Amino acid sequence: MTTLPILNFLLRHADKHTVSFHMPGHKGPAIYRRFGYEPFLNSIMDCDITEIPGADNLFQTEGILKTAQEEYAKLYSARRSYLLINGTSGGVIAAIMAAVPKGKKLIMARNSHKAIFNALVLAGIEPVYAYPEMIHAYGISGVITPEEIERCLAENPDAEAVILPSPNYYGICSDIRTIADVVHARGKILIVDQAHGAHLKFFSDAGCAGMPQSAEEQGADITVNSIHKTLASFTQSALLNLNTDRVDPYILEDKLQMIQSTSPSYLLMASLDINADILKQHGREVMTEWYDALLFFYREAKTIPGLVVIGNPFDDAGSISLDLTKINLDMSAAGLDAAELEHQLMERGIFAELTTGNILMCMTGIGNTKADMERLLAALREISGGWTAVQSRKKPVSTVFETKLKLCPVPQDKERIPLAAGAGRICASAIIPYPPGIPFVCPGEMLTEDVIQYIRNLRTAGEKVIGVNDQGEITVGKQ
Repeated sequence: MTTLPILNFLLRHADKHTVSFHMPGHKGPAIYRRFGYEPFLNSIMDCDITEIPGADNLFQTEGILKTAQEEYAKLYSARRSYLLINGTSGGVIAAIMAAVPKGKKLIMARNSHKAIFNALVLAGIEPVYAYPEMIHAYGISGVITPEEIERCLAENPDAEAVILPSPNYYGICSDIRTIADVVHARGKILIVDQAHGAHLKFFSDAGCAGMPQSAEEQGADITVNSIHKTLASFTQSALLNLNTDRVDPYILEDKLQMIQSTSPSYLLMASLDINADILKQHGREVMTEWYDALLFFYREAKTIPGLVVIGNPFDDAGSISLDLTKINLDMSAAGLDAAELEHQLMERGIFAELTTGNILMCMTGIGNTKADMERLLAALREISGGWTAVQSRKKPVSTVFETKLKLCPVPQDKERIPLAAGAGRICASAIIPYPPGIPFVCPGEMLTEDVIQYIRNLRTAGEKVIGVNDQGEITVGKQ
């Protein structure tokens, strides 16, 4: 008899009635029930179909899927929208392949998601790295500046396009409007990986002051949105918006059909449909409720001893261009690093998204309520009361983005060697702490002793590091 390891884990977790401050954004079935979509939940197995007559075809939409895409184009004020069932990863890969011919250059943020690095390999594209600024107080990457993009374009006039994440994983937003002007002045294409910002357009529509504008509103040519991360669709569902005529839609559609599954899930597409309907029918209501709950949290968080919340609008407003839906907690003043804070919250039934050094990031979503914020605040007050102010036990994380590792041709002949022996060798397979899925070392970069020690420290701390196998080996160019 099977032990059903996956199912049993999921059911046990559901029975705990935890509070989710991690993706996906729906946070459970309550939002579907609230707005009358319970028939879908009750018939979910019957809704798992294929392309039967009347169900349309994702790769040549003429019926119900075309209508759903047109609804999204209206919601985002895009020229065309495309449903994605391989996540934002599939969308950014297709967008890059549509904008950059094989063998040409792409200017890309060095803190891009691993999917973008995968696109380089798949399409034979040469990267040019734009480096983010650092927020040294917390050891995390910040914005990509327009000046950095201008530098990359001036040094690489043969580059075809630019891609960067905004917001990044921590919610920090770059100045997309100015970057778009810089990119377009040189006749190039701007793609924004907006995986963590699918909601921004709807905060704007609801008139929520202090929230960054979406990349669609700021002039990006293509934006790719992880609807599932912060809005109400199922995990792995996303949306690509084509906002200008700088990219041929038929080339883009051809690349999408190459990347996406030929058996698209109607459950994922139905959840995208429901999300669009919630935004269309109740968008101002739900976004205002979410916004008010966030402001309530940030205001109350100021009263908790030993707690710092990055970008708190009631503390250091204007110092960081921040998407407030990402709540970045720092309790190092109370002696807790992020891993310990995460453990303390999990003991109280609260699950966060990401730990980085002293920073614990709680990812809120459209399904979070004021009651969720109250429960988080109560837990933080309780944790704060049990700890005395001491020197932080863990310094902010240093990152490779400051050191700018030496770039070499990507090795074609590869071998595996122990991580400890990697100094001076050329990386041949990305080394990626996950989450957040941003490569720490990319193919073609030369490993250093500092980088190797940092990776060893991550593994010793129990962090997941893709690219280092169970035997502690990495893939490098053969000598």
